[in-house]
Amino acid sequence: MTSPLELAQALIRCPSVTPEDAGVLDVLQEALEGVGFACRRLKFEDVDNLYARFGSSAPNFCFAGHADVVPAGGAAQWTHPPFAAEVSGGRLYGRGVADMKGAVACFAAAASSFVASSDADFGGSISLLITGDEEGPAVNGTVKVLEWMKENGEAMDVCLVGEPSNPKQLGDMIKIGRRGSLNGKICVYGKQGHTAYPELADNPIPSLMRMMTVLNFADLDKKTKYFEASKVEITSFDVGNRATNVIPSKACAAFNVRFNDRRTGESLTELLKKRFDKEGAVYDLEVDVTAEPFLTSPGPLSELISAAVEQVTGRRPDYGTTGGTSDARFIKDHCPVVEFGLISETAHGTDEHVNVADLETLSEIYLAALNGYFKV
Repeated sequence: MTSPLELAQALIRCPSVTPEDAGVLDVLQEALEGVGFACRRLKFEDVDNLYARFGSSAPNFCFAGHADVVPAGGAAQWTHPPFAAEVSGGRLYGRGVADMKGAVACFAAAASSFVASSDADFGGSISLLITGDEEGPAVNGTVKVLEWMKENGEAMDVCLVGEPSNPKQLGDMIKIGRRGSLNGKICVYGKQGHTAYPELADNPIPSLMRMMTVLNFADLDKKTKYFEASKVEITSFDVGNRATNVIPSKACAAFNVRFNDRRTGESLTELLKKRFDKEGAVYDLEVDVTAEPFLTSPGPLSELISAAVEQVTGRRPDYGTTGGTSDARFIKDHCPVVEFGLISETAHGTDEHVNVADLETLSEIYLAALNGYFKV
């Protein structure tokens, strides 16, 4: 059977920084084919993806995730090399171990254990949908694989995404949805002039400052049952003026809004415009809604995963929607989806790591979920 630690180490040692594959899917494919999975490699543009399935009948329980990682940053700042997959003090270190190569290894370990201990006909199928661009543009990965699946009659009945969902300890949280995300850029226009003669110019900076202050501190809405209140973060404030004696004619700022299920991208954009219009300035606003909020209402799937977590850890997880976006936002249009993985505390950071014991525990949780779903 597959060892989650050994497989996680092998995956980490492939420096699969988006969109590079670096052999990571070959490693996973070999492990899955070794226990009887039929694997399909699906390459779209420069992104390689893997769809693997054991069995051919419904229902199909799908594990979904990604094998790509963010850059390691300054390797000299790591106490353990980012792609060496070293174990020290009971922890496995490496870029992507938390987000989310560790969970992918646990997928394979749980599926391997289930297949080895179950009858050949256990009443359904198990599949893995593993993409190579979740950390990047997310256009040639899960989205394209889902299209391929629909065209080829590959239906998922439920899906568990292995994103690192737990803030502090394994069993803290199952994510049953995600907030929406809107990126905005606003440019305010004035009239260039000499700083000694401000009456002859129109400085756009004070107007932009007031607009950003209102945006940053005003309440956009209130929290809902499963969502926090929508929140703004200003990410850039740029005038591009190197002269000390010139009033610029243009000032721009960029911001991101993580918004809850009281809003859509369209309604949020309208709200922003109304608030900006109150300043009376001349401005342009560009928005890019990268995700809409969604919720998989608590039900059979979330209860299944909760029961599996409680069975293995003794803890009953909370339901949450915090964090960034994930590929669950695409999968939710095809079947019920929830997220449960490792601890998120060090994801994307220097010295990213997980406890080795958590890999075994997560594998047991995934196995318990399979046993519960197929009533084995």
